[in-house]
This record gives sequence, C-alpha cells and structure tokens, in this order.
Amino acid sequence: MPIEEEMELFEKKFSKSMISQVSLLNRITHYVVNRKGKQMRPMFVFLIAKMCNDGTVNERTYRGASVIELIHTATLVHDDVVDDSNRRRGFFSINALWKNKIAVLVGDYLLSKGLLLSIDNGDFDLLKIISVAVREMSEGELLQIEKTRRLDITEEVYFEIIRQKTATLIAACCAIGARSVNATDLTVENMRKFGELIGIAFQIKDDLFDYSEEMIGKPTGIDIKEKKMTLPLIYALNNASLKERNWLINSVKNHNKDRKRVKQVITFVKDNGGLDYATNEMKKFKQKALKLLEIYPDSSYKDSLMLMVNYVIDRKK
Repeated sequence: MPIEEEMELFEKKFSKSMISQVSLLNRITHYVVNRKGKQMRPMFVFLIAKMCNDGTVNERTYRGASVIELIHTATLVHDDVVDDSNRRRGFFSINALWKNKIAVLVGDYLLSKGLLLSIDNGDFDLLKIISVAVREMSEGELLQIEKTRRLDITEEVYFEIIRQKTATLIAACCAIGARSVNATDLTVENMRKFGELIGIAFQIKDDLFDYSEEMIGKPTGIDIKEKKMTLPLIYALNNASLKERNWLINSVKNHNKDRKRVKQVITFVKDNGGLDYATNEMKKFKQKALKLLEIYPDSSYKDSLMLMVNYVIDRKK
C-alpha cells in the first residue's frame, strides 16, 4: 500500500498523543491502542491527502488523522457504555474490564486530547470539521433511538440516520485529508461528499450482514433483536400487505427474542426482495463515490482509494 510508511509513523504519533500523568489512564489507553481495528479512517485521511497533494503529506495530516482516531475511539468507548456491551472487535470492552464510570471518564479524556491536539497547533479548520461530525453522530444516534420506539421509520429517515451516525465520520476523514494539505474548498467538499457516500454504502453492507448465513463479526438477526430498522426490513415493510406489515411490526416489537420468529422475519425479508433492493442501493452509492474521483489524475493513491471503496462493498465482515 502506498501509505505504509505514513501509517507506521501515524501509529507512533497516535500512541504518543494519548500519554497522561495518570498510570491507570496509560494502562487503559495502551490496551485501546493494542486492539485497534482495520484503521480505515486514518487510511482515508492519508490516501486523500496524498492524492490531492502530489503524493506528499505534512504534520497537519498526521494531526488530523490522530484527532479523528482519538475522537472516534472516544465515541466507541462511550457507545459500549450506552449499549451495555462487553465486547468490541473480539476483545473485552473498557466498561467490561474497568466498569462504566471509568469508561465514561476515559472517553471524555480521549475527546479532550483530540480537541487540544488541534487547538494547541492552531488547526481550527480541522477542528471545525471533526466537531460538526461529532454533533451529527450524536444527533443520528438520538434520532435512531427516537424512531426505533415507534418503528414507523421511512427510507428517508433511515438514510438521514445512517448519514449522521456512520457516514459523517468517514466524510470528516476525507475532508480533513484534503484540508490538511490546503486543497481548494471545492476539493475539500468533493472529498467530504465522497466519504459520505462511502459511509452510507458501508452501513448498508452492515445491514446486509444481519441477514447473511456466513460466519461474521456479529450474529445473524441481531439488528432485529435490537429493534433496529435497517434498509432490507424497511423495504419489506413498505411493500407488504397490511396484514403482513402488522405481523412484521409485531414480530420486531414484541417477539424479537423469539429465535424462530426472528428467523421467519429474516426469511420474509429475503423472499420479498429486501436484500436485493438494499444491495442495489449500496452499489448506487458506490458508483456515485467513484464518479467523484474521476476528475483527479491517476495515481497509486487514487487506485488505493478505489480498492478501499470496493473493499467496503465486498468485505466479509
């Protein structure tokens, strides 16, 4: 990959950006750093910076990637508390190991570290991009909670939820990558849009996993058990008869712990074209994203971005 050196250096800078005077905090943040995931977000920052700047990055790019990762990690730590989740990426979550109070405080610490990294270096333009993303992520989560209670979610509302919840952070990565190398406002906006489209495709792919038979990172039917309205289910609901619709809503609302009933819902969604519809929508977002790259000159960075777009769509977990 054409950003291997940058990613190695980023790891060092990122670990350094977490250091504290409190040994408990250092123990926890060391644990966080060692269980990192795919690191897709910093990759987007570096690839886009290099594509927009003749293959070079600067200190601002590293700081931008670190801020994104610090704030993203903070939101994950808080998410695990909110969801009462004991696992993340196969590891114990921080709240499982150190309890909720400490997890919330660690999340707050990481958030403040991210903000200060930008402020101390005068990166106010980058800070604005990430702050908007955090606001939107919180709004998206709350909108989902509000709508899940009533299960009356339209496709329009669904796309608004995932745009805010998932896509906005990937959009911020792409905008920060471009902004960090002083790209034009038009390029920054183009890259933001590119990230948003990828983020939406990424989330639809996640929705589809809930219906797949393969062994993946999360058990089948978990979204239904959590009463989450996903695109395949929304499509099936919108195209069902009144009787079927009532049965579906009743199943998700009142029988979501009944494994047999959840299986019947999954079968209904599959048989009524929910998966095909969601897959086609995902591919449309992918095509729109790739179209935005067309105006940029060919380079290994552009090729890698295109590979990442395809990875989002083809990944197995």
